[in-house]
Amino acid sequence: MNQQLNKYQDKMQKTINSLLDEFNTIRAGRANPHVLDRISVDYYGAPTPVVQVGNVSVPEPRILMIQPWDATLLKAIEKAINESDLGINPSNDGKVIRLVFPELTEERRKELTKETKKKGENAKVAIRNIRREALDAFKKMQKANEMTEDEYNTIENGVQKLTDKFVEEIDRHIENKNKEILSV
Repeated sequence: MNQQLNKYQDKMQKTINSLLDEFNTIRAGRANPHVLDRISVDYYGAPTPVVQVGNVSVPEPRILMIQPWDATLLKAIEKAINESDLGINPSNDGKVIRLVFPELTEERRKELTKETKKKGENAKVAIRNIRREALDAFKKMQKANEMTEDEYNTIENGVQKLTDKFVEEIDRHIENKNKEILSV
């Protein structure tokens, strides 16, 4: 029975990991190389993440520097950043691309906290859907006489405890991300 529960616990953990990946792409006024994770550049006909075609560094707290290994990619990287939803204009000096992150306004910080909460709520919905999926599967097993009523009740409690644990974890991550966004 624990093996069956582990399957759903793994799914819930993947939801948390996905949420954390999304949180990494939200910029909080500081330069964070993870904001480039979703940006791809055309590299010899294949869409390739920016972080795989050059060296990405943070020379100063609000500056991201991209130094491509192939200088011919400068224009393509610049174009990919301009077309993305990053909202930052890259500056190209012929060798490297610099992204200067402006200070966030209080209004923008509030928008970002709302976005964070929304992503967190979506993750909670995903966790609850996994709970429903698990309970449905175990209910079918009980109806097929593969488990007793008591076993079903025990496993139902286990699924609910897992759900509660992961929802609390999501709340913690939302709170931490919002503190990071609101700290000036």
